[in-house]
Amino acid sequence: MTDEKRLPPLLKLALELGPLALFFIANAYADRFGFAESQRIFAATALFIVATILALGVSYALLRKLPIMPMVSGVVVVVFGGLTLVLQDETFIKLKPTIVNTMFGAILLGGLYFRKPLLAIVLDSMFELTEEGWRKLTLRWALFFFALAALNEIVWRTQSTDFWVSFKVFGIMPLTIVFALAQTPLLLRYEVKKAEEA
Repeated sequence: MTDEKRLPPLLKLALELGPLALFFIANAYADRFGFAESQRIFAATALFIVATILALGVSYALLRKLPIMPMVSGVVVVVFGGLTLVLQDETFIKLKPTIVNTMFGAILLGGLYFRKPLLAIVLDSMFELTEEGWRKLTLRWALFFFALAALNEIVWRTQSTDFWVSFKVFGIMPLTIVFALAQTPLLLRYEVKKAEEA
């Protein structure tokens, strides 16, 4: 592997989760800045778009490249957030997680079909696994992304906007972290052992 530049873990986390945290805070407190109750989601969406673009800009300035997942997610935030603001219809921003997760799931399954370890690219080569390990991990993540897409559809169609915004921050993130941690045994089982190769 080349000596690729990597962001410090805390900075990477801040750049990826910062815009989402601002989205939540803006939706919760926009009325204190003069926004009507019905306009809070639009104020939050505008801030979400700006914060996402800034986070991508900082990431690019530091790395001279954009990580795949934040880039795809950022494009969808700008497009669907823009539609939300222009059409004054919150449906579009609520569809964003469904579209992004479905897209990632489909891309990973497509990679499996063509025998390409796309998850290694998505995860920015954080692990070195055997071919079987990548295949199993990719399938699990693809199914997880589809489950998140379905869950988002259920929540935004059956709950209030405030509940959905909270679910994005306090539901999807913890679920993703728990799922990622649950993959640790698989990562350890299929890790390429460099010491044994030497």
